[in-house]
Amino acid sequence: MIHHHDAVSVIRAKRDGHALSDAQIDWVIDAYTRGDVADEQMSALAMAILLRGMNRDEISRWTAAMIASGERMNFSGLGRPTVDKHSTGGIGDKITLPLAPLVAACGAVVPQLAGRGLGYTGGTLDKMEAVPGWRAALSNDELLKQLDSVGAAICAAGAGLAPADKKLYALRDVTGTVESIALIASSIMSKKIAEGTSALVLDVKCGSGAFMTGAEDARELARTMVDLGNDSGVHTVALLTDMDTPLGLTAGNALEVRESVEVLAGGGPPDVVELTLELAREMLSAVGITGVDPADALADGRAMDVWRRMIAAQGGDPAAELPAATETEIVIAPESGVLSRLDALAVGIAAWRLGAGRQRQGEPVQPGSGVQWHAKVGDRVTKGQTLFTLHTDTPERIPASLAALNGSWEIGDSFEPRPLVMDRIG
Repeated sequence: MIHHHDAVSVIRAKRDGHALSDAQIDWVIDAYTRGDVADEQMSALAMAILLRGMNRDEISRWTAAMIASGERMNFSGLGRPTVDKHSTGGIGDKITLPLAPLVAACGAVVPQLAGRGLGYTGGTLDKMEAVPGWRAALSNDELLKQLDSVGAAICAAGAGLAPADKKLYALRDVTGTVESIALIASSIMSKKIAEGTSALVLDVKCGSGAFMTGAEDARELARTMVDLGNDSGVHTVALLTDMDTPLGLTAGNALEVRESVEVLAGGGPPDVVELTLELAREMLSAVGITGVDPADALADGRAMDVWRRMIAAQGGDPAAELPAATETEIVIAPESGVLSRLDALAVGIAAWRLGAGRQRQGEPVQPGSGVQWHAKVGDRVTKGQTLFTLHTDTPERIPASLAALNGSWEIGDSFEPRPLVMDRIG
């Protein structure tokens, strides 16, 4: 048993660049969860980890200790393989919405435990809550019943999963230690492994609108998470995908739901369809479901059926009108040419400033607000055409949103296409 004063010896060991022992890691995570290690001590340790790093064994043990701080879910009784997807977050990334019902329509079970947005990246639960009546919270019992009958659920992760992570996440946020790859990877994977899914596909974003702007950092994060998953018996693969330019044609809540429903209806923006299908194929392959082409399930309406049943099972009305913002503002193209650049981060900030996101935890979001763009990078635009539509219930926020978009896009005469899926790690 390591005692309270030993928090300092754990901090010193990492400060001086040593690997932490299994006993040190197990003790410090458990003691911190119980409140025996103070926040200032854990902040000092988090900073030491950020600066000194952790090796593969340390990260693996750290993750296991966070999982051990709470409950583990078990879906083995469902009799069908379970697979989940995690995205590191981006602008216009509504992929979870069409993906979960699509993969369920192809025979897997998708327990998609999702989160809320903080800052400019939208949260999946906030998007889903734009659907009238839909609720995010399901008890474990309700979740199991819904997975059995519908095959998919998008819901809030219960407080019982990796409580150490919840506490540490809040601390990292206010101490400048969010960027540590070891801490990001263990945070994401502790929740995903505790969730009890048999396979996991990671969408690790890279570019201006991503958490990791550089490809090397994104690749290292992907590799670390893939190793963590596989080391703990969850079949894990990662796709490295481009987030320099936003996904689809919308960033917001109801706007993104509408776009997701278009994808489920067999339409929607080509990049959203492409990434949804790529991830669906990875998820099906990870659980050994072969000979099913997810494109067929989009085309013939099977995925849409699952979406409607999934919405209804969580109290939502799949036929209801989605909320719309009360005010709109348009930005027109000042010249003709090719849209050669559209910066993802700027679009995310513009949507956030209109009311699509929150500045602190617990704040409400405006379901109808956000940004639509009417051309994709590489499209030809004509002088005078509408380039952006801004949606908000609080028109006084429009100038700040326009300021974010200012300088974020260019009209030129050519453009260099970038692949959406940059790499596969697994």
